[in-house]
Amino acid sequence: MENTAIVILNYNGKSYLEKFLPSVVQHSTGHQIVVADNGSTDDSVAFILQHFPSVKVLSLAKNYGYSQGYNEALAQLDAKYFILLNSDVEVTPHWVDRVIDVMDKDPAIAAAQPKILDYQNRGKFEYAGAAGGFIDIFGYPFCRGRIFHHLEDDQGQYNDNRDIFWATGACLFVRAHIFKELGGFDPDFFAHMEEIDLCWRIHNLGYKVVYCGQSQVYHVGGGTLPRGNPRKTFLNFKNSLTLLYKNYSLGDLWWKLPLRVGLDLLTATGFLLVSPQDSWAVVRALWVFFSSPGANGKKRKITQALIVNINRANIYPGSIVYDYYLKRVKKFSQLGF
Repeated sequence: MENTAIVILNYNGKSYLEKFLPSVVQHSTGHQIVVADNGSTDDSVAFILQHFPSVKVLSLAKNYGYSQGYNEALAQLDAKYFILLNSDVEVTPHWVDRVIDVMDKDPAIAAAQPKILDYQNRGKFEYAGAAGGFIDIFGYPFCRGRIFHHLEDDQGQYNDNRDIFWATGACLFVRAHIFKELGGFDPDFFAHMEEIDLCWRIHNLGYKVVYCGQSQVYHVGGGTLPRGNPRKTFLNFKNSLTLLYKNYSLGDLWWKLPLRVGLDLLTATGFLLVSPQDSWAVVRALWVFFSSPGANGKKRKITQALIVNINRANIYPGSIVYDYYLKRVKKFSQLGF
């Protein structure tokens, strides 16, 4: 069994592999590197086989999306730790070992992430993960270093190690046996929010998720679905409702879910003025969620049965929407959280 398997899910991403795979090979000595190809129609696989013979290739039958694609790939691998790495990430020296060292010292840590900086603007945090992820009581995600679209400069303020609520899927370290025990990602998420759902279920088992500020990588972001894409909007809102419904207790759900739906409707109304397609995407997300009571009920039953620990320590006890838009809070440090 390998100690670590670095797994890059690829779909028609030859240009990213050409640009970023060399840094992964250079700075990941001693760790298995795997490219799981999600049914690409370009010559990604031929490129890897020709130029990177040390990289293992897993060819999947079709494009399963992020969630099920990783589930299919990781089921074929045997390692202590899986490292799920986006193809548009440039890594740096010791990026693996510094996180694994932290996880090795504490068996209660099930998942982790490094510092995520912007590849295009290297002094800023990157949207997808920044310095560790959190959610508010209504399930809206934010990060240290990023609240909605406000990105902080990296000035060493998040060079620490600390518990977080969720670790980014752009560079996710996870104990393999826990990933498999939980059944991996929810395949119905396809992409977006699946790592938040996984991390919530990790907390439910009584494990921790951490951020390691001594390791850093640079992420391009938006390579598959850029921000502002209606498909991305739909997946984010639909999946966010699903993860709330699966993971919250009834005592929380009965009042938080209706308020969240109200906030989503306000968002859809606001989108009408600037992006009607995104407005429709939010409405469609609500429709799809509420029209699937049977499937959502089964997911909730399975998730609730596995809960051994209810830990709200890293769920922000306020509304990040209210704080950001009405109180003008732009930085994590201003939350007093």
